[in-house]
Amino acid sequence: METFYLLIVVFLFLLAIFDLMVGVSNDAVNFLNSAIGAKAAPFKIVLIVAAIGVFAGAALSNGMMDIARHGIYQPQYFYFAEIMCILLAVMLTDVVLLDVFNTLGMPTSTTVSMVFELLGGTFALALIKVHNSDFLDFGMLINTEKALSVIMGIFLSVAIAFFFGMLVQYIARLVFTFNYKKRMKYSIGIFGGIAATSILYFMLIKGLKDSSLMTSDFKAWVYGNTGMIVLGFFVFFTILMQILHWCKVNVFKVVVLMGTFALAMAFAGNDLVNFIGIPLAGYSSFMDFISQGADVTPGNLLMTSLLGPAKTPWYFLIGAGAIMVYALCTSKKAHNVIKTSVNLSRQDEGEESFGSTPIARTLVRATMNFAQGFVSIVPKSTRNWIDTRFRKNEAIIEDGAAFDLVRASVNLVLAGLLIALGTSIKLPLSTTYVTFIVAMGTSLADRAWGRDSAVFRITGVLSVIGGWFITAGAAFTSCFIVALIIYYGGAVAVVGMIGVVAVSLIRSQILYKKKANKGQGPDSWKEIMNNTDETKTLGLVRAFSLEELSKVLAYAEENFDRTVDSFMKENLRGLRKAAGATKFEKQLIKQMKRQSTLAVSKLDNNVLLDKGLYIYQGNDFAGEIVYSIGRLIEPCLEHIDNNFNPLSEAQKKEFTDVTKHVSYLLSSIRTMITYNRYNNFQEIIDISNKVNSQLSQINREELKRIQGNAGSIKVSMVYLTMIQEAQNVVNYSVNLLKVTRRFQQD
Repeated sequence: METFYLLIVVFLFLLAIFDLMVGVSNDAVNFLNSAIGAKAAPFKIVLIVAAIGVFAGAALSNGMMDIARHGIYQPQYFYFAEIMCILLAVMLTDVVLLDVFNTLGMPTSTTVSMVFELLGGTFALALIKVHNSDFLDFGMLINTEKALSVIMGIFLSVAIAFFFGMLVQYIARLVFTFNYKKRMKYSIGIFGGIAATSILYFMLIKGLKDSSLMTSDFKAWVYGNTGMIVLGFFVFFTILMQILHWCKVNVFKVVVLMGTFALAMAFAGNDLVNFIGIPLAGYSSFMDFISQGADVTPGNLLMTSLLGPAKTPWYFLIGAGAIMVYALCTSKKAHNVIKTSVNLSRQDEGEESFGSTPIARTLVRATMNFAQGFVSIVPKSTRNWIDTRFRKNEAIIEDGAAFDLVRASVNLVLAGLLIALGTSIKLPLSTTYVTFIVAMGTSLADRAWGRDSAVFRITGVLSVIGGWFITAGAAFTSCFIVALIIYYGGAVAVVGMIGVVAVSLIRSQILYKKKANKGQGPDSWKEIMNNTDETKTLGLVRAFSLEELSKVLAYAEENFDRTVDSFMKENLRGLRKAAGATKFEKQLIKQMKRQSTLAVSKLDNNVLLDKGLYIYQGNDFAGEIVYSIGRLIEPCLEHIDNNFNPLSEAQKKEFTDVTKHVSYLLSSIRTMITYNRYNNFQEIIDISNKVNSQLSQINREELKRIQGNAGSIKVSMVYLTMIQEAQNVVNYSVNLLKVTRRFQQD
């Protein structure tokens, strides 16, 4: 029996290694996005600074391990076998859940996943124990007070992070303005002194409190002289930052790198428990079990020993830190989720990753009404002065950066301090939540959410927050189920679940590699946005336009054929599939139009006047093709879904014949646009005229049938719609070809 549980402990540590790799891949964005978004230093320098911070934070994180030992469950009421069941269920669930989110490129919270997995596993075992006992209840088995404080701490941190992010950034912008280089004469020294002192106070003084590397005498000296140490730090760093400024060193870059170090350290100190806390609790439980001798069985040893404070050996912390640094430097998934946070907080308008929702529109409207009412009571002179501090046209932003160094400094320093504060009081705040929401608060204060982008940004924020709730629900439910399977299935279930997890992880890696390989190749949109040579812009925009229009025509060709064929064969599934594809394509059309508008803005004025109209017309015609197919699908789907009479054989034959010509026309136009060759241009025009004549003739024949009361009126109505929309598809496709030819040729 000892051997079986020893193997479980070993497996827990193996899962912890993988969990560390996956967790860093997920959370690296939290401490890298500000430095990368502001381009404060070369990527390698940022990575080195973050790696040092991660390693240091891991070495100082001992105090947080108590959360995994007795933060959620009451171990004195659980037997050794039950505790091992909960811990194994948590780790099996955690690695799969985090890997799924990473593969999808969705940022999630490792803290929330661990807390809710512990809750789910504990709740499963608590149900069984309460059912089998006359004196136990949930309040005795689950540390409801601590669990509630942890959950409230996590979600309360969102509101606190947003408020202070907005407030501190607003004050910083009033002091430095967007043209910060003109306002740095003396204020930069004070700002740098406050930032550096705050970092050192929370990172070192608070972080050292529970470190296994510090002696009790040294810690006593630190706490006895805290006031003098903080004052000395402030004076020293204020003078140092001022001297660096006089030496032409950009102090904001120094602060950003210090903030990156601080946030990486806070991440490791706060989140290490999420990865190795569970295996260490299992290891401690196993050591207590074997120390009891042969008279004790796994089913009768209560784990009262877990009530004691965690004393994690230093080599576990150092080893975990080394693994995290390795993952940070080598993981290809580590940068998979950075785009969302940077895009939602960037200063300038650009391509929006999210659409618009009713909730976002309501929030924007309510906020605008509140802002107008508030502004009306502020003196005009004060409003004018504030406006002078927020002149975005004076912003000093590095080439290719999303925001400036002032905001990056506030993001990093403030997020690091909030997380370190939570660590000091042993609340596992979510690093993901705090850093993301601080970035949103600072971007709002910086007026980065203009009226043309606010609704998209808010939709994005709500989407990310919604994903967090999905994480909590998925973690609780999955671990609840896994714990029950392991408890009732015993050793067989343990082996089976390990096999399922192994297969899941291997499959995930294979799918990720396929996805990565599929995604390789030139990205014309990024090339346009990063291009600084105006002579190349037109060529890049032309390539982007061809690529996007070709995709639209490929969609049209496939779904026009699918719709007609499914309607003729009364295939409801095929029509629903076409409807789903059309709904998705409409979103892509909106995205294409936004991207095209931004791309055209990069053109030279003379080129813009000569060619700009054509790309707008082309996008409109592409959109009309998609909407025409949508209008074709809708009545066909409703007709078949209601089991109405099908088309007559004559109607089927005449429309099938013309459909072949429409499909040929769409295929030919797509080929010409894809390869940018228009040799058969006149031939296509002639074919389109013949198809239109054929459709008009079919339309007249159907009107005669209606006058003669031949056939069902419902069938005639849907048939006339099909004819009309087929004509629209032909006309819009030909018009798209014409304007594309004009745009592409000199």
